[in-house]
Amino acid sequence: MNMMSDFDEYIRQGEPDKKEKGVIWQTAIGLQQVDGLKPSAYLIKTAIQNIEGDITLEEVKKRIDAYYKKQVKRDDDNRTEEADKVSARIAEILSEKTFTFSPLEYINIHRRLFIGIFKFAGKIRDYNITKAEWVLDGETVFYSSAPLINETLAYDFREEKNFKYKGLTKQEQIEHVAKFISGLWQIHAFGEGNTRTTAVFTIKYLRSFGYKVENMPFAQHSWYFRNALVRANYNNYEKNVYATMKYLNRFFENLLFGGNNILKNRELHIHFIAPENTGVINSVKDMSLEKQNDPVNQNKFGVNDDRFRTKFSVKFSVNQEKMLSLIENKPTITANEMAKLLGISERAVHKNLAKFKELNVITRIGSDKTGHWEIVKNGGYGE
Repeated sequence: MNMMSDFDEYIRQGEPDKKEKGVIWQTAIGLQQVDGLKPSAYLIKTAIQNIEGDITLEEVKKRIDAYYKKQVKRDDDNRTEEADKVSARIAEILSEKTFTFSPLEYINIHRRLFIGIFKFAGKIRDYNITKAEWVLDGETVFYSSAPLINETLAYDFREEKNFKYKGLTKQEQIEHVAKFISGLWQIHAFGEGNTRTTAVFTIKYLRSFGYKVENMPFAQHSWYFRNALVRANYNNYEKNVYATMKYLNRFFENLLFGGNNILKNRELHIHFIAPENTGVINSVKDMSLEKQNDPVNQNKFGVNDDRFRTKFSVKFSVNQEKMLSLIENKPTITANEMAKLLGISERAVHKNLAKFKELNVITRIGSDKTGHWEIVKNGGYGE
């Protein structure tokens, strides 16, 4: 089910109020893709009731809270509750016509989005972190040192507040906004939820400037947004990889001025090689040339939903499909690496690996320490 299509009719033909709500909900739900999350059908149903004017956003939040209080069974790798609650909270924040440009506003957005979900909601991290990134083959961006976060935040906000946009060309505006947001994200003020917080702050900030922020880039390409931020902040001279703003600039051109750049995740991978004849496709008119040839989709790890289930006649969960894609791309990958990349527990990874072996989908070649995984060519028992 394409959840975005549930709101298309409101956006295309709806009354102004319904159109605005449809755009907001589409953006709120699309932003969950940043962490590979997918809201429930119940959230979609409740959101539509809000768009129709039957219930308020406050009532949406109450219904979602009540819905999950009734849930008895919880799964280690099921983060649907987080996706539903955070989507509703993003919709609420984006509906408000208030904004203050300050670190406190930024921190407060994090608190409002994740209170009751993360213990550290609205708190600056006091520990250093690394994040294994698919786009970097498991490497990490270097984030701000914990003791310097407050000072760095204050400096970036001060510099941006003093910056004058008057007289800038569109391209100069794009490049400056991209640079500011890239620096803000790289500080990584929060242990988790950093990108969604930055995205919501970005939308509110740009709207306060009078920009008519397009919803499609965040609604449909939030994972590209995150990968572009990663590429804007990663250098590895030994591997001949250098930080580049070009991908983030493409995103912001679409966001601010309705640009037609095609945003393909695979092009951001550090080992991506453009097709010899066509080159890198960047415009809408070229979309059809590679529409069916992009191994990285909006679900974060490039899983074709039907590929593995068709091959093995087995219905896999979203995370199971992502695991198989990771194994296919890096047979030596460890359970710990998969857990970090997918944002699930290592226990959940081992549980899925055991299921794969039971279904004859994968096999282990060699020892646990030095061996590798192999996807069985003609495996699977079927349903």
